[in-house]
Amino acid sequence: MQRRSLFAAALGLLTLAFSQATLAAEPLKIGFIYPGPIADVGWTTQHELGRKLVEKTYGDKVKTYFVENVPETADAARVVRQLINQGCTMIFTTSFGYMEATAKLAKQFPKVSFDHATGYKMDKNLGIYQTRFYQGAYLMGVLAGKMTKSNTLGFVGSHPIPEVLRNINAFTIGARSVNPNAQTKVIWISSWYDPPKEREAAETLVSQGADVLYQNTDSPAAVQVAEKKGLYAFGQDSDMSKYGPRAHLSANTVNWGVYYVKKVGDKLAGKWKPEDTAWGMKEGMIEVSPLGSAVPADVAKIFTEKKEAVASGKLEVFAGPLKDNAAGVKVPAGSVLPEKDLWSLTWYVEGVQGSIPK
Repeated sequence: MQRRSLFAAALGLLTLAFSQATLAAEPLKIGFIYPGPIADVGWTTQHELGRKLVEKTYGDKVKTYFVENVPETADAARVVRQLINQGCTMIFTTSFGYMEATAKLAKQFPKVSFDHATGYKMDKNLGIYQTRFYQGAYLMGVLAGKMTKSNTLGFVGSHPIPEVLRNINAFTIGARSVNPNAQTKVIWISSWYDPPKEREAAETLVSQGADVLYQNTDSPAAVQVAEKKGLYAFGQDSDMSKYGPRAHLSANTVNWGVYYVKKVGDKLAGKWKPEDTAWGMKEGMIEVSPLGSAVPADVAKIFTEKKEAVASGKLEVFAGPLKDNAAGVKVPAGSVLPEKDLWSLTWYVEGVQGSIPK
């Protein structure tokens, strides 16, 4: 009888050890949802490269899932629930329009770790991550200001949210830092990815006198228009030089992988916590691609000096004096736009024409 009890106890311990080993061997399941298609350039593509870097870094410790072309509607919540039902205990929602759905789901699934890109709502299990994309946009503006002959710059806008307005303003500040006569015209297309609309907007801007084009949209349409018309343009999110080798001056690119690797490592170590993260050139999240052959040596020198100053923190993009385009002082001389105002920015800087759509 005693032998049977000892045997049963030993068997129970073995079963428990096996169960614990099995649990320990279970990979961390991570879900990503993307607003656009995975192509060879653009916002979604850069997030996808970040997901792949997570897999490369952590191997069989993780299992990742992704869903592309997820509308920024109630569909987002449905897709995230599906990922959670597949066992995902970590979710990355990669666009501003997913914010409300992510905030609601975080309350419904308190054991899941959520990270939302470019939003502002946080919770006990919901962190946010932003980029200082405006740093690269400023540098693109420096090139635009030196390369324009018409002093008219064209910008294809997606949605009039602070993230995009920061880039329009930073681009214009950069241009006017080397060319005070530079002006920026903006056309909004109400989409992150719509190549026909992007192309039409770029062509309209050219017809209005723009000879340098930039965009906060995902396709290389603006670069292609510039190439065809003998003008200049920039890549956004990714290097787009192959779509306009003569037109492409540089690109404002983002490396999401550095953030994803850090947060997944925290989760694996049991140290994940919701954070408000804003990384830029200093952290290696924002990078600019090599300069195109059309950029003269003297312009390249100015660009390099400013790039080093931005990366080191010596040059603040939104430093005063700054006015809005109605001549109202927004940042006095000697001051820098406060962080909270930067992330909730809702005005055009001096040099941007027109008004922001409601």
